[in-house]
Amino acid sequence: MIGKYLFNSAFKTNLYSKSSLLTLSNNISKKSISRNLAFSSNSSSSLDRATFTIKNGPIFNGFSFGANKNISGEAVFTTSLVGYPESMTDPSYKGQILVFTQPLIGNYGVPSPQIKDEYGLIKYFESPKIECIGIVVADVSLRYSHWNAIQSLSEWCKSEGVAAITGVDTRAIVTHLREVGSSLGKISIGEEYDADEDEAFIDPGSINLVHKVSTKAPFYVPSPTNKYHVAVIDCGVKENILRSLVSRGASITVFPYDYPIQNIANNFDGIFISNGPGDPTHCSTTVHNLKTLMESDYNAPIFGICLGHQLLALASDAKTIKLKYGNRAHNIPALDLTTGKCHITSQNHGYAVDASTLPSYFKPYFINLNDQSNEGMIHVSKPIFSTQFHPEAKGGPLDSSFLFDKYFGLIDEYKLNQSKINGSAPRIQTSDTLVSVFPKERIQ
Repeated sequence: MIGKYLFNSAFKTNLYSKSSLLTLSNNISKKSISRNLAFSSNSSSSLDRATFTIKNGPIFNGFSFGANKNISGEAVFTTSLVGYPESMTDPSYKGQILVFTQPLIGNYGVPSPQIKDEYGLIKYFESPKIECIGIVVADVSLRYSHWNAIQSLSEWCKSEGVAAITGVDTRAIVTHLREVGSSLGKISIGEEYDADEDEAFIDPGSINLVHKVSTKAPFYVPSPTNKYHVAVIDCGVKENILRSLVSRGASITVFPYDYPIQNIANNFDGIFISNGPGDPTHCSTTVHNLKTLMESDYNAPIFGICLGHQLLALASDAKTIKLKYGNRAHNIPALDLTTGKCHITSQNHGYAVDASTLPSYFKPYFINLNDQSNEGMIHVSKPIFSTQFHPEAKGGPLDSSFLFDKYFGLIDEYKLNQSKINGSAPRIQTSDTLVSVFPKERIQ
């Protein structure tokens, strides 16, 4: 049965010649069957039929192991080997169908979202819920084995209403996406697939996804040492970004993405702009606020990551571009143009800053050594810098986590300079009112 499926799948996608199909069929007993042990041992007979369709592209037949619902979104792929719970809960994947190139997914199950760390932040997820709309895997493991897992990947997807398909050739899918670029896709559940009756393809890039993932009201996360007070602009902030700030002594107040931060910036030691999903040009209010802030006399440090990097660039009148298929992986090399050192970075983005449009007061900071795209920028005179990659990535690598230390080093310098000007350090204390009134977690 597996041989027939693989033969038909390869034939339908027109990716193999007749000779290669014959070779593939002859090698099934040696390679494909062993590769599908996790999937076949869980009995595909208990799973519903499902179809993954790429707009103006191939159709892949498989089996559903998630929610019994048809979904549509942008199909993207990640080459990350580990960290599927963190990836799936990353708000930057909002509205997307996530294709995993790692063949076996689900073998270590899913931990509890209720477990918090010493700062009151979710310990194992990047947000309280799954953010991607669907997932595509070659071989799902319905059984799991890990000391902190409480449920299987299948159970998690079903409980969260996320569509999931397995038993498809993710190599062929990724090959198509790399050649054609990120495309719209659909996961349809059912024995028979009728393209004429299926819903239209939905393009999440046409809407403001940041509005959907940003906190709806400010919230406050205290630090045990309370050495700094940082304002975070939440465009879809990951829990480990908050953790990276709080663990370094910063109590943080997190604001909605469109909050007029320029009106209250002087109450904080620094400003941070987070990651987030979708086209940065949809965040016109945020861009206006940042532009007003940078054109004012505000001199405290500003740090942006991922979408935050793009928004800072737009606020400086630079341009952004949509990449062919984006960069989503844990092993992308980025060159620090100030030191000549290369760092292995974690990335998740479909847009990038066009470095050729940066104003003279911003210089490129990092460059992607795979596709030469811009990976960061740094102000020539003010303490403002940003990166396209994630220095805080959960699942690693943490090669570039020193950038958070750089940020707080700039805050220390700023506060020291202010003390020389004013005669005493401008110690920004967190008010008791703020601590008592603001909630301690994001408002959905």
